[in-house]
Amino acid sequence: MATMQMSVRPEDLLQVPKGKERIPDAGILVIFGASGDLTKRKLLPALFHLEQAGLLPDTFSIVGVARRPLGDEFAADMRAGIVEFGGAEASDPKLDKFVKQISYFALNFDDPADYAGLKAELDRIDKEKGIGGNRMFYLATAPEFFAGIVENLGAQGLAQPEHGVAAVVIEKPFGHDLDSARELNHQVNAVFHESQVFRIDHYLGKETVQNLLVFRFANGIFEPIWNRNYIDHVQITAAETLGVEGRGPFYEKAGALRDVVQNHMMELLSLVALEPPSSFEAESVRREKLKVWRAIPSIPILNAVRGQYGPGLVDGQRVVGYRDEERVNPESGTETYAAVRLEIENWRWAGVPFFLRAGKRLKKRATEISIQFKQPPLLIFDRIAAKSACSVIQPNLLTIRIQPDEGISLRFGAKVPTTPEMAVCPVNMDFDYEAAFGKSSANGYERLLLDAMLGDQTLFSHRDGVETNWALYTPILEAWAAKNPEVFPNYFAGSWGPECSDHLLEKTGHAWRNDLGRKA
Repeated sequence: MATMQMSVRPEDLLQVPKGKERIPDAGILVIFGASGDLTKRKLLPALFHLEQAGLLPDTFSIVGVARRPLGDEFAADMRAGIVEFGGAEASDPKLDKFVKQISYFALNFDDPADYAGLKAELDRIDKEKGIGGNRMFYLATAPEFFAGIVENLGAQGLAQPEHGVAAVVIEKPFGHDLDSARELNHQVNAVFHESQVFRIDHYLGKETVQNLLVFRFANGIFEPIWNRNYIDHVQITAAETLGVEGRGPFYEKAGALRDVVQNHMMELLSLVALEPPSSFEAESVRREKLKVWRAIPSIPILNAVRGQYGPGLVDGQRVVGYRDEERVNPESGTETYAAVRLEIENWRWAGVPFFLRAGKRLKKRATEISIQFKQPPLLIFDRIAAKSACSVIQPNLLTIRIQPDEGISLRFGAKVPTTPEMAVCPVNMDFDYEAAFGKSSANGYERLLLDAMLGDQTLFSHRDGVETNWALYTPILEAWAAKNPEVFPNYFAGSWGPECSDHLLEKTGHAWRNDLGRKA
């Protein structure tokens, strides 16, 4: 168990040694859909953390773009959001300086004339502050606006400026199936070169996710056993206790497979399974991730299950079922739970099953990766285990906790002291991020925004990766759409999901690990 205690601010976690500062050039960040919660709760607090850390350029502007006429009200609202959601002190003098860099421009997303006005406004800010033409466009809108915004930016010459550089950051979902993802990629790449495109997945901004690469490749004791010879199977879980939280129309179009499995969970899988990259530059890391995804054969429909929550108890509170949520079809066939079994057909992982599951209104909030190792070939303690408090010798288990209790645990067997027999029980070695480094109000977008401004695409998705993952999951989505589920809802809110999910693992002699949390 880590014992070092310290108080860490978000800006401390972003500091780098002197002489290696990663400070972007002067620029303007334009946020489309800036009136939404993402900007107030995540993006602006993250940008202020960068300001606190001294990692923003001295000459920098933020322009919020949305349809509502907000004016000066926008900057005041963002200031309140930075204090409420970013852990900032209202009296911090840096906050006043930061807020002065924020402005607002009302724009109808599908009106070309409005983009001419936006270009004029950006040119004015650029000339007034001597920025040099650098602009980054962040699309935090509903997905149906992505293509139109990109096309209009191109029509105004904002994608390929004569002076400076331009980039576009696109929030998920990037398409809703393989064909739509290909079409969107085509539309975006017709305006922006692939080197200018940053498809963002906020999971990759989490410290514990980035630490996966460090854990694997900076520690010599794990890499030799990180393969089919020693690993029995891998489970990746993304469990939420929340329901759809008023986002019924969005979730009706998405569902758990599109919303979480196809993107977040496949990113986690790739970091667990990839080969050592030749360097930690974007091209090398992306290439190894793509190799993993392309080594996954088609997933049989029998290896995918879906579920939908009914009413139940969550954290002691009675909650309604999905079909009774606000603005949800009372006969909806949308899945709020999805699980798949897949394999990676390469030298390292052949024969090792990977189990992925994601769901809403489950028993506990937890995102974890559990790697179970094979038992020793000769269990010499089996005969005496039955006489002890631990009747079964449990296999070694490595658990990487992504959220909420970020950390890493390793379960191994140890002799119980003061007993005459050789009694063996499982114990845990536990590393906890908060205990080691202190609690931080950083939200993960800090690293992603900074990398995008620096042009570093390592933690962003390439079009090839997006399309490869959609190719895996589109057949499942089509099969589910062609046949309504026979029994929905099929699990109670507050449970661990439908029984059919348990059967998915029972076929291979495994079971879901449901004692998620601090202890392995």
